[in-house]
Amino acid sequence: MRRFRRTLVAAALATAMVGGTAGWASGNIQRAVTGPPVGSAAWRADDSLGRALPDPASATPGQVARFFATLTPSRSQQLVRRHPLVVGNLDGAPVALRYEANSRAIRAEHDPRYERLAKPGRQILAFDPRGRGQVAEVYGDLATARHVSVVVPGSDIDAATFDRTKDPYGTPAGMAGALRAATGGRTAVIAWAGYTTPVGFGLDVATGDLAEAGAGRLARFTQGLTAAGVGQPVLFCHSYGAVVCGLAASEVNATDIVVLGAPGMRAGHRADLHTDARVWAAKNPSDWISRVPHVEIAGLGHGQDPAAPSFGARRVPADLAEGHTGYFVPGTDSLRAFAAIAQGRITRSDIAQGRITRSDIAQDDITRDDITRGEVR
Repeated sequence: MRRFRRTLVAAALATAMVGGTAGWASGNIQRAVTGPPVGSAAWRADDSLGRALPDPASATPGQVARFFATLTPSRSQQLVRRHPLVVGNLDGAPVALRYEANSRAIRAEHDPRYERLAKPGRQILAFDPRGRGQVAEVYGDLATARHVSVVVPGSDIDAATFDRTKDPYGTPAGMAGALRAATGGRTAVIAWAGYTTPVGFGLDVATGDLAEAGAGRLARFTQGLTAAGVGQPVLFCHSYGAVVCGLAASEVNATDIVVLGAPGMRAGHRADLHTDARVWAAKNPSDWISRVPHVEIAGLGHGQDPAAPSFGARRVPADLAEGHTGYFVPGTDSLRAFAAIAQGRITRSDIAQGRITRSDIAQDDITRDDITRGEVR
């Protein structure tokens, strides 16, 4: 009987995940891009500096940062010219060098998918042409910003759809741009499409395989920011991106993890994430994600709803957001709350103006330490 019930729940989940589509066939099974960057073998074999270069597969971001700190500018430029795809994706390498390396790598691809990314002025912090293409772009100045955020998107995002004009607030570029604008340009925001996302509503979106692969890449990316002298970011994780952030939570360097429109985080409770970061959740009443069963059985589903009171996350108001991709739309209560979280402060004014309501924050969420650090005034 128990096995029968498990089968029924799994079937219900599968039906919900593909509802309104042609079934599993509507989502193609994706193979996750993992491992060191393209060109790593040539990098390892390069002895032009008279010493070994840090192995992209095994060197920590801290070791990478210390290596580049020993190089003269001319030696660093030499590596950028010889190995742009490695330097551009080497977590811990100086940010400015990664911008330059990725600009070179994108131009060298001669691929129409990447023409927009090659335009002058774009700050591409990561670029991987394998598979459907992965990219991370910085909005603002990482060197001077006091606060940094990273947007982690969900399904159907890759190098070609990263900054599409259709449904812009459902793209990492649109979300990042809206968040930075909502802070008055006082923050830097990274749109991180650095993992292989599911396509459509197929089996991939109901399982955690792609999220597990993405979690490792996200953790290393945030560790690389810290190693390169960038402060701990706030993570904003949309839809399937919340699954990635849940699996990465114990390893990412982040002050806060904010999930929105989440199918789950592969955890039953906030404590199960094993993170010191504050965890926030937003879900608007019109979001179709509410129809997805919040279970995890036989590898299907992603567990408890992070927006449910029993999960223990701090609630973010989202009554003015509409649909699954409306959380970053200008003028919404969710975006105003995100901007406050991104700047490391939630003020009494925010509460008074309805950006964060007292009923949305559990009593034990506001501590004396929060007041001391200036997060609540």
